[in-house]
Amino acid sequence: MEFSPQLYQQPQPQAGRRHALADIMLTALQAVDPTDAVQQSVHLTDTELFIGNSAIARNSIEHIWVVGAGKATAAMAAGLEEQLNDAITGGHIVVKYGHGLPLEYIRATEAGHPVPDENGLQGSVAILALLNSATEHDLVISLISGGGSALLTCPPKGVALDDLQHLTKQLLRAGATINEINTIRKHLDQLKGGGLARAAAPARVISLILSDVVGNPLDVIASGPTVADPTTYADAWRILERYDLLSSAPEAVLTHLQTGQEGRVADTLKPGAPELARVTNLIIGSNEIAAHAALQAASEQGLNALLLSTYVEGEARDLGQMAVAIARQILASGEPLARPACVVLGGETTVTVRGTGRGGRNQEAALAAAIALDGLEDVTIAFFATDGTDGPTDSAGAMVDGDTLNRARAHGLDAYAYLQNNDAYAFFEALGDHLLTGPTRTNVNDLAFVVVW
Repeated sequence: MEFSPQLYQQPQPQAGRRHALADIMLTALQAVDPTDAVQQSVHLTDTELFIGNSAIARNSIEHIWVVGAGKATAAMAAGLEEQLNDAITGGHIVVKYGHGLPLEYIRATEAGHPVPDENGLQGSVAILALLNSATEHDLVISLISGGGSALLTCPPKGVALDDLQHLTKQLLRAGATINEINTIRKHLDQLKGGGLARAAAPARVISLILSDVVGNPLDVIASGPTVADPTTYADAWRILERYDLLSSAPEAVLTHLQTGQEGRVADTLKPGAPELARVTNLIIGSNEIAAHAALQAASEQGLNALLLSTYVEGEARDLGQMAVAIARQILASGEPLARPACVVLGGETTVTVRGTGRGGRNQEAALAAAIALDGLEDVTIAFFATDGTDGPTDSAGAMVDGDTLNRARAHGLDAYAYLQNNDAYAFFEALGDHLLTGPTRTNVNDLAFVVVW
């Protein structure tokens, strides 16, 4: 993982402290490397295929098909190919632009995220056709990771890609949570909400999942393509109502949701559905795994380390202020742990867009933290998207301290104005404080670090 060179062009001790925190973040990323996670979960012998706790006789499998979608899925597929080689009959995955890797047996389509595009549609149609050809003697290995919900896009008859694109943008701007967005997506798609399992039946399906959702609910990760869905068409309708989108959502979307509520279109798969009888879901990477690896790395650097929560949600700027409140508590009382201290938080916040600038939830949280930190010594705070791309930008997040606003003022930057305009990207670009990694090809939510030296 590489960082902007300017990050270290600061006087000591800030540069050394930032470098130490960067090392902790690197360790967290390495703990959720998708290729390693798959290789640790899949083993092949002359007679058996072992996936997690499942042992399958090789002579009972006619074909092994690989499908999937997500930002980490190409790296997962690379690990699977190394383990299975030509035992794989074929496959197709959809990944975010810039996240592809050379593969021998599995075809990869790069597509748009977080707003679905034509490439994602074509790749998903190809996956659906492959699944429809599978028989009861076949094994389908599904590789699912964060971002899969937008990338795996196969709308029902009557709903166009343009409709999904427009609705996705509306929901993102309204500040809808990922759970809410995925509830709607599941009811506007043929592969989400158990749809992949439905299409693959009667084949056996094993899903290897890298979780990017708080709490790891299987039905929410990538909109649960191989999992029973507890939500309904009525739930999706109520979410549009909650964000006052019923008057502006595409007509085709409203028609389909109304038809579903009337029972004239099949709902997503529910618990006990026969199509799920031969499905196994296995989480092989998560925010918790990354957070605990960060704790270990912090401890090895001599820091008192604490995982406060991996269930962080809400407005990004509120998280920024809370992170500073934690630092102030440690400085004032040595609670919840004594200095030198590293508090780790995980989860995924949202941004209610009010301005016209660029940024992402981690950059917005960092900017809010920088404002609250102004002049406070011995504190470094970082907000970091584990996939390497925070919102629609090339930044993974940002790192701030008590001197950030002083440096901004020297550049003529008004931090409050940038925050009001949701323009954190331009603010941190001017300071050289972005965390720049490029695509990490993993995705297990976000991590925040509050370090009090």
